[in-house]
Amino acid sequence: MPSFDIVSKIDLQKIDNAINIAKKELINRYDLKDEDCEIELDKKNKLVKLQAKQDMALTSLIDIILSKMTKQQLDPRLLDLSSEPRPSGKHVLQDLKIKEGLDKETAKKLVQFIKDSKLKVQASIMDDQVRVTSKSIDELQATIGKVRGHDFEIPLQFDNMRS
Repeated sequence: MPSFDIVSKIDLQKIDNAINIAKKELINRYDLKDEDCEIELDKKNKLVKLQAKQDMALTSLIDIILSKMTKQQLDPRLLDLSSEPRPSGKHVLQDLKIKEGLDKETAKKLVQFIKDSKLKVQASIMDDQVRVTSKSIDELQATIGKVRGHDFEIPLQFDNMRS
C-alpha cells in the first residue's frame, strides 16, 4: 500500500553555516560595533543564544540571522521567536529554540486537515511524524499538494514515498 511520511527535520550543518556567516557580518557591521553583540549556537540543546546591550541591537541580530538562514535555503520558521529578551547585568539575552519534529498539537492539526480534505487517504501519528497511506499514488500526491498549500507554522518535509 503506497505511503509517505510528513516530518519536520532540520539540517544542523546548514544552521551552523548560517550562524557562522552571521557572526562574520556582525564583525563588519558599523551600527553594531559598540553594542557588544554575540551570537552562539548550542548544537546539543538546539538553541541560538543572542547577547547585546540593547533590545534594538538584539532585534538587528535576529534580522541578520533570519536573512542568513534564508540564503542557506532554511525556513526561518524553524526558529522559535516567542521567547522574551531578558536582562542580565549590562546585557540583554535571548535564547531562540530551534524547532525539530512535529509536536502533538501540530500533528493533530495536520491529521485533522488531511481528514477534512475529503481525500481517500488515512493519516496516523507515529512519534514525531505523520504517516499517510492510500491505495492510489495520485491521492497521496494530491494530499502533498494540499498540505503544502496550508501554513502549519513549521517547515514540513515529505519523506519515504513508497509505492
